[in-house]
Amino acid sequence: MKRYIIDHFEEKFAVCEDENLKLVDIERSKLPETAKEGDALIFENGKYRIDKKRTEEMKKEIEKLMDDVWED
Repeated sequence: MKRYIIDHFEEKFAVCEDENLKLVDIERSKLPETAKEGDALIFENGKYRIDKKRTEEMKKEIEKLMDDVWED
């Protein structure tokens, strides 16, 4: 099993960060149709799927960091 985070899209590819913080291009057509920037992905058994739990955890971490930055 491999894990990725979608950084951004460029034409036919999703530019993703892998577990080693290396950027990897993945064909957009191989991802779930609902995949968007910031989603965590799992590659397992030859297919990509969105890791909804990890995506939500990351979103909350970022929101907390932003709150900490903007606190008076």
